[in-house]
Amino acid sequence: MAKKQTPENKMSTSEYAVPVFAGLSVVLIVAALLFGPHAQHANENTLPEEGAGEPETPQEAENPDGGREPEAGEGAYEMQGEALPAEADSNKEIAVIETSKGTIEVELDRENAPETVENFVSYADEGFYDGTVFHRVIKGFMIQGGGFSQNGTQKETHTPISLESDNGLMNLRGTIAMARTMDPDSATSQFFINTADNPFLDYSPGNDGYAVFGKVISGMSVVDSIASMETANRGTHGDWPVEDVLINRVYIKQ
Repeated sequence: MAKKQTPENKMSTSEYAVPVFAGLSVVLIVAALLFGPHAQHANENTLPEEGAGEPETPQEAENPDGGREPEAGEGAYEMQGEALPAEADSNKEIAVIETSKGTIEVELDRENAPETVENFVSYADEGFYDGTVFHRVIKGFMIQGGGFSQNGTQKETHTPISLESDNGLMNLRGTIAMARTMDPDSATSQFFINTADNPFLDYSPGNDGYAVFGKVISGMSVVDSIASMETANRGTHGDWPVEDVLINRVYIKQ
């Protein structure tokens, strides 16, 4: 049965933290995360972030449906192909992520996640993401990148931002969110794209969650292609694609 993970914001490994679960099944899942092979890179915000180790990413967790491949839910994208929203909002900024596997376009939601979008746009405008990689890939969960170079070196980032997870946006398939560490306000540069509906990453009382700040409007097939790649350990990092997936360039278009 697949293990759930959360995007970590490693400070030296990656960037982000593990959501809190309730019930016996949750206890078993947490135990697996803490002591299993993915424990060190539990979140993007489980991937420790600069200074504290690295940003963590969402950690793998049991799929709510018992390990079955998640099906597209209401408001989510189809599992295969583009299946994009009827039309993008022409008033919103579009982030173009050019990768070695193809191009992904993301509609940014500055209205609901102003600080998070401004942070992402700032990194994009300064060319920070150019030459980085998708360093953490978990099929049926998410793909994470934006913090490491091809040789495994973590890039220095700016001051962490405040968590904007309580913004009404959910971690549905095709959405983009920030990775972070156990500290809710620790997200820096690392982001992840959900490849399934991941409600355990959403904000709720007692669960800080992960801040969604946009959604894929083109190139979901590229995301799925990356998500299906073979992974292995690279140094202290787990779930690293055997074949590097380069982020050649990220830029903003209106």
